[in-house]
Amino acid sequence: MSSPTPDPTIRPVVLAIQNDPTDPPLMVGEWLEECGIEIRVVMACAGEPVPRAVPAGVHGVMPLGGAPNAHDDHLADWLPDERALLADAVDRGIPVLGLCLGGQLLAAALGGRSELGETTEIGLVYVERTGEGLIDPVISQIGAPSDRIPAAQWHQDHITALPDGAVVLLTNPSCRVQAFRVKDNAYGLQMHPEVDAEAFDTWAVEDDEALLRSGRRMADASAEVRAAEPLLIAAWRPMVRAWGDLVWAYAADAR
Repeated sequence: MSSPTPDPTIRPVVLAIQNDPTDPPLMVGEWLEECGIEIRVVMACAGEPVPRAVPAGVHGVMPLGGAPNAHDDHLADWLPDERALLADAVDRGIPVLGLCLGGQLLAAALGGRSELGETTEIGLVYVERTGEGLIDPVISQIGAPSDRIPAAQWHQDHITALPDGAVVLLTNPSCRVQAFRVKDNAYGLQMHPEVDAEAFDTWAVEDDEALLRSGRRMADASAEVRAAEPLLIAAWRPMVRAWGDLVWAYAADAR
């Protein structure tokens, strides 16, 4: 995928919605900034209001991960506004990149469903491209073999119903919807491409429901992610930059 030539008179902006204090944009934010894209973070988890429509001057939306289910409005009262924001972005053709909970919220915003799954994935997990994923302009840029893509995971909820018209791009036997696309430039991912090994270590708390349910030793999961970090970066950095190309293209058209 060829990157658009950056226009020095344009500074695209991505609005990142932070749903948990421990999951900021991290490496995904860094990779987008490498492309000349500005990241503006809305600290929803700290009470900062989430706009129900994409503000003027914003060219992409990136909902991040977190502990709640995508439908847990009683636990996270900003989620209805976040789902409205995502629905507005998709309706207007503004690029979206949802990460873990963010991907589940994207599905829920458009009529899909996220529910507790039979399998909890924590640590290093491998996924593969579907036929659609092989030709998708963003997912095809993942820097790993199509049938063995490393991913850092921490989830117990699964997307059990996709919105009308959505296509599955990544999958594995444990979780059918590992990545999907709606329309041309709205993407939901089940994995955490943003997380590095140091951040992953901080997610280990004794009362974490997903960790306890998984039956995994945190030391083992952390060691997997730390050992695979170079492969994870090699896989996901080019994909994130390819999504950044969509943000650049939207910013240029919106000028």
